Amino acid sequence: MATYIYESIPGKAGQKPKRYEIKQSMNDQPLTKHPETGEQIRRVVSGGLGVMAKGSASSAPSGRHSCGSPGCCH
Repeated sequence: MATYIYESIPGKAGQKPKRYEIKQSMNDQPLTKHPETGEQIRRVVSGGLGVMAKGSASSAPSGRHSCGSPGCCH
């Protein structure tokens, strides 16, 4: 089971969304309604730590960061 972040969809201008952590199977479709309240929700896409290429930070060329942007990680 994975934990996904969802937020409510505000019905009025200026209303702030509420955030929820909901456990789901990775095979499940994103929810559109909160399972307990029935409130309309949407899944929040957030960054995570993942490896997208072969190698590791230790294989980055000297003087460069593994992410490719100077100053983003040390």
